[in-house]
Amino acid sequence: MNPYTQEAIRLLAQGFSSQFAEEIASDERVHELFMDLASEFVETHIPIVKEEDQIDMAAELLMSVTVREV
Repeated sequence: MNPYTQEAIRLLAQGFSSQFAEEIASDERVHELFMDLASEFVETHIPIVKEEDQIDMAAELLMSVTVREV
């Protein structure tokens, strides 16, 4: 890719990053995906036997993170 084009794309993306973060943070599909990923994480890394407790733990993990611009 042309360095000028690459820089232009980087700057354009930077300008839209805050709006993008707000939009995906309010999208239910993102929450579903994050919940699926959190559930997989709990199942893999945290030895909780009861499925209900696994779901609760995944939900707590999900509430501890946020989508934001970096």
